[in-house]
Amino acid sequence: MTIYRTFISRLMLNYFIGSVTAVAGVGGLIIFTTLEISPREYLWLVIVLGISLCSMVSLEWTSFSRHIRPIKHVFHQDVASHNELQQVYIRLHQLPSLAVKRILGPHFFGLTVPAVLLTLWLIHTRVLSFPQGFLVLAVLGALLVAAMHAMIEFFLTSYAIRPVLEELQRRSIGKFGKELSLGGQVLISIKQKFRWGAFLIGAFPLLLYGLAVQLRIGNLDGAGGEYWRWAGYILIVSLGFAFFGAWLLTRDVEIPIQHLYERMAEVKEGNLNTHASEMFSDEFSKLVSGFNHMLSGIKEQSALNNQLIESYFATLAAALDARDPYTAGHSLRVADYAVQIGVLAGLSAEKLDALRKSALLHDIGKIGTRDSVLLKEGRLTEEEFDQIKQHPAMGESILRQIEPADAMAPFLPGVRSHHERYDGKGYPDQLKGEEIPLFGRIIAVADAFDAMTSNRPYRRGLDVEKAIQILEEGRGTQWDPYYSGLFVEDYRNRQKGKTEYAG
Repeated sequence: MTIYRTFISRLMLNYFIGSVTAVAGVGGLIIFTTLEISPREYLWLVIVLGISLCSMVSLEWTSFSRHIRPIKHVFHQDVASHNELQQVYIRLHQLPSLAVKRILGPHFFGLTVPAVLLTLWLIHTRVLSFPQGFLVLAVLGALLVAAMHAMIEFFLTSYAIRPVLEELQRRSIGKFGKELSLGGQVLISIKQKFRWGAFLIGAFPLLLYGLAVQLRIGNLDGAGGEYWRWAGYILIVSLGFAFFGAWLLTRDVEIPIQHLYERMAEVKEGNLNTHASEMFSDEFSKLVSGFNHMLSGIKEQSALNNQLIESYFATLAAALDARDPYTAGHSLRVADYAVQIGVLAGLSAEKLDALRKSALLHDIGKIGTRDSVLLKEGRLTEEEFDQIKQHPAMGESILRQIEPADAMAPFLPGVRSHHERYDGKGYPDQLKGEEIPLFGRIIAVADAFDAMTSNRPYRRGLDVEKAIQILEEGRGTQWDPYYSGLFVEDYRNRQKGKTEYAG
C-alpha cells in the first residue's frame, strides 16, 4: 500500500509540474504578456480560464481513474491468478502512452471547448473587445502547450512506474513462482519517442514565438502583415530543420539498436557464430563490445555443454555394452553406421546429430532385461524372447524420465521403433512402411548389419558380403528399401573402387 500511495502522489506531483510548466507558465505568458486589453477584460479571461480548468480537471480525472483502476485493484484486493497480475503489469507499462492520450484528449478538449465557447459569448456580448480571429491562434497555442505537456508527462510517468513494476515482480515471484514479462512486446517504439520528442523540443520555441508575435502584431491595427509573411517562411524552414534534425537523431540511435536486435534474434534461433559489428564510436560501442564478449562466453559454455552431453550419451552406451563383453562397442558401431546412412540420405547436420544420439541409446531399454536372458548362450525360449522384445518400449520409458523432457523428445521415436519391420511384422507397435519413424527405419538397418557381423558365444559373425546380401534380400520386407538400398549401394561402390584401385 505504501508503494501505491507513493506512486499516486508522484503522479499527482508530476501532473502538477507539467500543468504549471505548460498550461500556467506558457499559457499565462501568451495571455498576459501579448494581449493589450483592460484589467476588467483580464479578469474575465481569468474567470473563463478558471471555469475551463474545472471542466478539464473533471474530464481528465474520470479518464485517469479508469486508467489506474486495475492497478488500484491489485494493491487493495488479493490477486487470484498470475494472468491477472500480468495484465496489470502490461497496464503499468502502458501508462506513459495513456498519459499522452489523456492530455491530448480530455485535457485539451476539456480546457479548449468551454474556453472557446465562453470567450465567443463574451465577445458577442461585448464584454471582451479583441477580434475573434485571436481564438484560432489561442486554440493553436493550447494545442502546442498540450503537446509539450504530454511529452513532459510521458517521461515523468515512465520514471514513476518503475518502483511499482519492481513490486509487482516481487509479488508474482513470491505468490506464483513466475516472473512477469512483456515477452518482447514493444508498446511504444524508441523511434517514436526520439523523433517526436526531439521535434517538439526544436519546434516548440519557434511556434511559441510565432504565436506570441502574431498576437502582439495583431493588436497593432493589422500592422505587421508583411512581417508575418516573411516570418512564416522562416518558421517553415526552421520547422523543416527541426523535423529533419529529429529524424537524423532518431536514425543515429535506431541503427545500432536495430543492429543489436538482429544479432540477438540470430542468437535466439541458435546461431552462436554471429557477431556485432564494431562500427559505432559512441556509448553503443560499449554495448557492442559487451554483447560480443557475452556471446563469446555463451559459445564457450555451449561447447562445454555439448561436450558433456556427448560424453553422457557415450557413457550410457558404454555402460550398456559393458554388460555383455561379446557385444562391446555395439552401440557406437550402430551409431556410426546410422550416421553413414544419414549422410548418404542428405540429412541436415542437426538431424544427423539427433540420429547419432538416438542410435547410441537405441538399446538402453536392455538395462531392464535380466542377465540370465540378456547373456544367455544359446537359443532363447519364447518367453525369454518376449522379455527381449520389451526393451524398445522400456528404453523409451527410461528416456522419458530424463529432464528436460523436450531435450530427449527427438530421440524417443528412434529408440522405440528400431525393431519395427517395413512389412509391419516387427515390434513393439507393428508399424508398417513409412508409419515407422525415420530414425527407427535407419537404425534398424544399422543395428541389423552390426548384429549380423558381430561374433556371439554361440556363433561367429557373418562376413560382410553375406550380411550385405541379406540386407539386399530384405529390402521392402524387413527393412526400408530406400535406406537399406543406400547402405548396400555405398558398400558395393566402395568395393568396386577398391577393385579398380588394385587393378
